[in-house]
Amino acid sequence: MAKEFAKAFYKSKAWKKCREAYIKSVYGLCERCGKPGYIVHHKILLTYQNINDPDITLNWENLEYLCQNCHNQEHHRNCKATREGLMFDGEGNLVQSPL
Repeated sequence: MAKEFAKAFYKSKAWKKCREAYIKSVYGLCERCGKPGYIVHHKILLTYQNINDPDITLNWENLEYLCQNCHNQEHHRNCKATREGLMFDGEGNLVQSPL
């Protein structure tokens, strides 16, 4: 979900036109895995400071079309599913990690 400061940008005619053209340029496929895409990702994340800079928001060099899985991996790659010292075994049970 878009942050409050970015909502107007994502509703803008300029973004919708850019997004549609970019998706067509990559044939609607995820640029990482080749599956059907889902979201146009900004490589340089949008912030309150750069949301009005078209060199960042609308620049195709800063865009990447990703499927949901690849987008989640991008944004959650540093997140762990368990607390330190725990892991899931092959059957999906939460167990102590080996030392």
